Amino acid sequence: MQIAIVSVPVRDQSKAKAFYVDKLGFTVVSDDPMGPDSRWVMLAPPGGGATITLVTWFPTMPPGSVKGLVYTVADLDRIRKELVEKGVAVGEVEDTPWGVRLAQLDDVDGNGIVLQDGTPESA
Repeated sequence: MQIAIVSVPVRDQSKAKAFYVDKLGFTVVSDDPMGPDSRWVMLAPPGGGATITLVTWFPTMPPGSVKGLVYTVADLDRIRKELVEKGVAVGEVEDTPWGVRLAQLDDVDGNGIVLQDGTPESA
């Protein structure tokens, strides 16, 4: 068993899709109509792993309610710098007491994302 899709609640699927694709480098897996008023927007992170779907239809998941969505990146310092250059507000790199380096950011709706260093020296 493995996690295949994580639902990320957003207000506007088009704006959220632009953030994830243009700023974070995700690729569009699908963007298809799902009934008269909804779309199935599924995105894949660079490097693979579980996909996300940008949802608007779960009343118990308001936009911005996902926190701690962790992505491992190969070079945290480089990725953070690139995101800041693209206008993304990314927190400073933190060296945690448990030995993990990370930086945090929010998507356009306030969903919390953690970028975790995945370089060999941090593993």
